[in-house]
Amino acid sequence: MPRSLLRRTRSGLAALIMGSALLGCGTTAEAPAGKAEAGGAGAGGAGGAVTDVTVKPIEETRRLTDARGVDVAPERKPERIVCLVALCDDILTELGIVPVATNSELLAHPGFLGEEKAKKVAVVPGGFIAPEVEAILSHEPDLVIGLQDTHGKLAPALQGATTFWPVQPTTWEESVGYLRDVAALTGRTAQGEKAERTFRTKLAAAERTRSDRTALIIYGSDENFGVATPGTDVVAGLFPKVADYPWKSRGVEGSYSLEEILAKGVDVLFVETMSFGPPDGQLSEKLAKNPLWGKIPAVRNGDVHEVDSEVWAKGRGTRSMGLVLDEATAALR
Repeated sequence: MPRSLLRRTRSGLAALIMGSALLGCGTTAEAPAGKAEAGGAGAGGAGGAVTDVTVKPIEETRRLTDARGVDVAPERKPERIVCLVALCDDILTELGIVPVATNSELLAHPGFLGEEKAKKVAVVPGGFIAPEVEAILSHEPDLVIGLQDTHGKLAPALQGATTFWPVQPTTWEESVGYLRDVAALTGRTAQGEKAERTFRTKLAAAERTRSDRTALIIYGSDENFGVATPGTDVVAGLFPKVADYPWKSRGVEGSYSLEEILAKGVDVLFVETMSFGPPDGQLSEKLAKNPLWGKIPAVRNGDVHEVDSEVWAKGRGTRSMGLVLDEATAALR
């Protein structure tokens, strides 16, 4: 399959993954999000300083410029918010807000609203790739939050009817910056500060007990899988802080062969199965058909963990990242 499609799938697109070679497709480097102002500096990682848990006060505002230079100025304090990307659902949950509509399944996770409450939230038809503009506007939103490289094309159709905010985080610091921005616009400053502090505290604790085991995150729906890499993937960016994570982005044409993965001696493997319709089996089960798969130390030792792709691949906010840290640190002990 085209590597660009697999890469976009990692961002949460409902696209079909096809392939026949047991290869790990590299992820494309995206433009940096710029100067996200979060609550404090964080270094961390192998031999680095532990993440600062200090959180700067958030000031309420009606107008701001985000880390990517996008000006956001809703006509009034946003109360009716439509989420076209799971990061939005994550942030709103942290702030105690329920979106009027969403196209993500993240809210059904027990760490968020749970299935019963999530059913009460309207679903935007058209899926992640092509949400219907008329359906979005039918909810009379004060603010619509979408993914820049996917939903940016909706901006002209929404202009004049609502405020559209394209977001595109690639690091945990940028995700925290978006949390702070939404908190400032909605007046949920105390909730935003609390959520940031909770996440920073959890990350710092994980860094203090950093594992020396080698970890790997792969994703896909069949034997053609991708490798999540820091700098292009928010969750992967956390892993060098809590484990040995020797995977770097190789750009749009880059890929990791199974032989290279074997050479790294992966001790703990996290697998995100992307399903687009009725479940047809876990990715790890499909990869097990290849004899090379069984030679990976993590596979031999039963340290392969199928994880929830809604949280690990799509959430990208402080609540999702906190859940990832809980699961990852438990598996890496």
